[in-house]
Amino acid sequence: QVQFVESGGGLVQPGGSLRLSCAASGIMFRVGTMGWYRQAPGKQRELVASISSGGSPNYVDSVKGRFTISRDNAKNTVYLQMNRLKPDDTAVYYCNKVPPVNYWGQGTQVTVSS
Repeated sequence: QVQFVESGGGLVQPGGSLRLSCAASGIMFRVGTMGWYRQAPGKQRELVASISSGGSPNYVDSVKGRFTISRDNAKNTVYLQMNRLKPDDTAVYYCNKVPPVNYWGQGTQVTVSS
């Protein structure tokens, strides 16, 4: 059974930082690309960062230089370090494979507000 458990979200002021974690099970975690997606109210879910099985990262332009994705294959966990957060980063953040499998976790809410 596929399971993604995201954690680490919260309320933070603009310019602040958060570190998200996602523990995966039921998938071949070591194989293929993992990604962090986000969905803001009224918007479609978008892929913001991905990391290949070899550790090569990719980012959407809006988060480049501020977010860092990493993975620990021994722990089946992917991380997202988010720095210099902006109100536009407010969303529910999810992890999944890239392309995604047909299952989503509950996500973790990130709210950037003063």
